[in-house]
Amino acid sequence: MKAYQLSCGSHTLEIGRRTLIMGIINITPDSFSDGGKFLSMESAITQGEKLVQEGADIIDIGGESTRPFATAVSKESELRRVLPVIEKLAGRVNIPISIDTTKAKVADKAIAAGASIINDISAMRDDPEMAGVVKKNKVPIILMHMQGTPKNMQINPFYVDLLAEIKSFLVQAVEKAVQSGIKRSQIIIDPGIGFGKTAHHNLLLVKDLKKLSEFDLPILIGSSRKAFIRDLVKPETQKIMEPLRPEVKTGTQATLAAAVLNGAQLVRVHDVAETVITLKIIDAIKGA
Repeated sequence: MKAYQLSCGSHTLEIGRRTLIMGIINITPDSFSDGGKFLSMESAITQGEKLVQEGADIIDIGGESTRPFATAVSKESELRRVLPVIEKLAGRVNIPISIDTTKAKVADKAIAAGASIINDISAMRDDPEMAGVVKKNKVPIILMHMQGTPKNMQINPFYVDLLAEIKSFLVQAVEKAVQSGIKRSQIIIDPGIGFGKTAHHNLLLVKDLKKLSEFDLPILIGSSRKAFIRDLVKPETQKIMEPLRPEVKTGTQATLAAAVLNGAQLVRVHDVAETVITLKIIDAIKGA
């Protein structure tokens, strides 16, 4: 299996020998799956330590919801939410912390507080200063494809050729990053499941993920508990399936297994313990 080595401050990520797990902590009142659950510093710290104990390789901390139709928050609010948690958690866990933000100032201060990866769903389009922050701090950057913005991305998303358009977007995003002085060896790509895609688009992405292997970059997938899974597993008589239902967890594991078999090297999830088991089996199959 192709292996990559990324430098994350005092940590080194070995990607590819086995699939790595990024555990999610949303410090928000309005995230689609767990909004408000980890708003207090104590609950967020406890959750971070739990995810590490369960087997997470990275903790991804975000202070702004990116669910469909979400309203943006100020960088001051975002900083108030994430900085105390990152500062405290960085001293307690021995794995890299990722900051999930599109704002350069938030990313910079988060890195100073102890984060060592930047997860930017806008692929550095929202804030022109983001590339400078990545270059200065010499940290990995996750570049994600998104059609539109969280506020409008699910209003009739349309593609003539889904994979070709995502590949074209990511080619430009990677080239822009490299031209800005970011090392290509510090870039992770994410096709953005659920970000400006219909349910059918998401299924095609998982099915055809191998087509992104030509980038020769680590691929991250984030399908955890998303609406297309909830819609697939809910009974026909039921209107809505809650994200925390066991059926949704099982459905998530199915998408992760398929994605990893098709080339994903990192998965971003809410349920780390279940994912560890899934990946032990899938990685064994891949390595057989």
